[in-house]
Amino acid sequence: QVQLVESGGGLVQAGGSLRLSCAASGNIFRLNTMNTMGWYRQAPGKQRELVADITRGGSTNYADSVKGRFTISRENARNTVYLQMNSLKPEDTAIYYCKWTGSNYDYWGQGTQVTVSS
Repeated sequence: QVQLVESGGGLVQAGGSLRLSCAASGNIFRLNTMNTMGWYRQAPGKQRELVADITRGGSTNYADSVKGRFTISRENARNTVYLQMNSLKPEDTAIYYCKWTGSNYDYWGQGTQVTVSS
């Protein structure tokens, strides 16, 4: 079992910044295996989409819509992943979900609301 605890969501004006954090805890052996941690988002009426993810070794992947604005990073010693979001746009408004993906298991956080006002 792996638990994901998210923080950092909130309300900001367009052009502002937010930093999301997600800390994974639980089965230590599982947490230390090869895995990817990432952020997904889902806006009203739309499908959930990948925002960014990062492997344990540090390889990253970003959605085209956030490249140059968002930065994902992780701290393996604390099993924590971050998403620095700059130059936020109203189109970024969504529920953001943290995800931990392993070879045989995957886990989702509860989601945190990010709202960007005009």
